[in-house]
Amino acid sequence: MPRPWRLTRQAEASLVEIARWTLDTFGPRQAAAYEEDLIARCSEIEDGTAPSQDCRRLIAQDLPENLRFTRSGQHFIVFIEDATQVIIVDFLHSRADLPGKLAALPDPKSGRGN
Repeated sequence: MPRPWRLTRQAEASLVEIARWTLDTFGPRQAAAYEEDLIARCSEIEDGTAPSQDCRRLIAQDLPENLRFTRSGQHFIVFIEDATQVIIVDFLHSRADLPGKLAALPDPKSGRGN
């Protein structure tokens, strides 16, 4: 059963920055299309149809056990699922230092950085 999803403050800020950069670089049509793709992937995460992987298995064992990621275009969508909701933690570019960025993320369940 789908669970509602929400963005952390960090994810909101990243989404705005992605939209701004895409608008400046490729124009309004591409910016709107890319943002729609990212939001569509979030909906797929919500309903359980997005392929995803455990961040600990691929990045570092000391990350939270429920931290997962999926890809959309040139970005990884990092998220946490629980029984009641999906928390989109951040949108990270594929060229980013993923281990460093993931290690620096605040715990969305702690209330910090949300």
